[in-house]
Order: sequence, then structure tokens, then C-alpha cells
Amino acid sequence: MILRKIRLERGWSQEQLSELSGVSTRTIQRIERGKKASLETLKCLAAVFETEINHLQQEPEMTEPLTAEDRAALSKVKEWMHYDDDGYVVDPSLSAEERDALSYVREVKGFYAHLITFVAVMLALLVINLLTSPEYFWVVWPALGWGIGLVVHGIGVFEIFSLFGPEWEKKQMEKRLRKK
Repeated sequence: MILRKIRLERGWSQEQLSELSGVSTRTIQRIERGKKASLETLKCLAAVFETEINHLQQEPEMTEPLTAEDRAALSKVKEWMHYDDDGYVVDPSLSAEERDALSYVREVKGFYAHLITFVAVMLALLVINLLTSPEYFWVVWPALGWGIGLVVHGIGVFEIFSLFGPEWEKKQMEKRLRKK
């Protein structure tokens, strides 16, 4: 699909195209990677680009390396995009405090996903344990091993106590800078 080429010609990021078209950024990424787009999605994108749907369905032509115009469009996109410490694209209009809050929410979300996975797997292992060898309760060993990792993850996310927190980082930075 020619979507990426048209988007870059206009100097738009995927996020900007998403806002203009009402199509999610993730869908735009999938389409640009060669996945098929639904008719509704194509209609939305065609309307934004003021073109026909069949034009969007064309395969991009194989071209020479990037032109100066392509490089300029890419640099505009790179200027607009900001990444947080976890590699997520962050809206530049967010304040530092909002970015920190967003990062914390993502960490909590990751912990809860880890917890749900732990519970589901342990329940499955418990059923297997009870069906195959009810006389020996071996499921406690993987639960104990994984449980320790889960507890450490929770301590890190919820900052119950911080062995390697901001104070530790500050001391290590100072120590490192004094060595040089």
C-alpha cells in the first residue's frame, strides 16, 4: 500500500494521520507494514488524503534510496516524536509530570499483567498436578520460584522500599563523576 509514501510526502507522523483520519495509530502501522485495510479504514484515509480508495491500494513503486524530500519529511516526523524511557512514543504536549504519571501507570499495568499470568499458569499447573500426581504437591516449586519474581516486581513498581531508587542513582552518579 502506498499509504506511507503519501503520509511522508505531507510530512505527517503516524500519530498526526491517526488524529486527522480517526483511524488508530496501530492500524496505520499495520497497514504500512503491508497488512490489509478494511473498507471503512480505506474510506477514512482516502478522505483525509483527498484521493480515491483504489489509489491507496496501489503498491508503492520500488525507488532509489531516499530523496532529499523524503529525508526532510522523515526529519520532521522525528522532531515531532518523543520517546520515554520505556521506548513509548510520548505526546510532546504532555508535561514532565504527566509523562512520569503515564510511565507509572504503564509499570502498574505491566505488574497486573504479570500477576494475572502468574495466577492463570499456576491454576493450570495445579490442575495438572492434581490430575497426574495428587500424592506429591510439586506445583509449590514453580509457584515459589515465580512468586519470588512477582514479589520483587511488585516491590519495584509500588516502591515499597527502594534499594536502587533515585537517591541511590544520585550517589552513583556523583561517585562516577568524581572518578573522572
